[in-house]
Amino acid sequence: MNAKVKFGLYAGLLGCMVALAWSFNAAYHAPETPAWRGSVPTNGVSLGNPTASTNRAAALTNPPAGHASEAAEETTARKSSPRVGRLMGYGLAMFFTLVGLGVLIGNDVSRFLTNRIDVFIFNDDLEGVKDPEYEEAERVWASGQHLDAIQLMRDYLKRHPREQYVALRIAEIYETDLHNDLAAALEYEEVLKKRLPTERWGWAAIHLANIYSGKLNKTEQATALLRRIVDEYGQTAAAKKARERLGIPEPIAVPSPPPPPPEPTEEQSEPRPSNLPPGFRPK
Repeated sequence: MNAKVKFGLYAGLLGCMVALAWSFNAAYHAPETPAWRGSVPTNGVSLGNPTASTNRAAALTNPPAGHASEAAEETTARKSSPRVGRLMGYGLAMFFTLVGLGVLIGNDVSRFLTNRIDVFIFNDDLEGVKDPEYEEAERVWASGQHLDAIQLMRDYLKRHPREQYVALRIAEIYETDLHNDLAAALEYEEVLKKRLPTERWGWAAIHLANIYSGKLNKTEQATALLRRIVDEYGQTAAAKKARERLGIPEPIAVPSPPPPPPEPTEEQSEPRPSNLPPGFRPK
């Protein structure tokens, strides 16, 4: 989602929440106004019989106790129902506004946590989540300015020393783009001094051994490095490649010996003497 659109949604939802909360508070504390005022009706009163008119007016003005309580409840319901309706409407609108805010906040939190987890995992594997500064260095490299790109990558690596994939990238540029095997070997040597995952260390060592045995013509150093891979990282795929280069056969998995048979118990070792006749044995 675009940052401007997201900011607009946040601002709109927060504004709606504030306005609805203010309206809810105002409706809750608003003075109650009677829906109607009682008056003595004059329709149907006989003008020629003042006594009947007086009795009718007294009956309407002073109803019996039961009728008075019912009239009071009806009046309260009529007076309170409009305000309760408004409060329920404001509350429902506030609920949906809060749900919208929760969706936005949950989306941002999940994205943040996912990004942090990716940074933690991929930096340990030396793949890395690319930073805009690093992307600028890659853009400079793509334009053909290899030395400038290397300098930008070095500056980035000084600020982020854990991201050793940048050092591997520098060695790769020296080897493939600038064809400077000596500089590439020096970069790989510095990388191998770091604490790397075993597979990553092994393959970086294989690259360095290839450079040693290639144009640098350092066969002894290449052989020593291959033997180090076999001895220290023998379970990795790089060690298998190193054994192929050295002509060392793959180790044969020796099956584990079967467990020894259980020792016989005292009852099984020697039969106890018995005084029973032949053919009989103790229970």
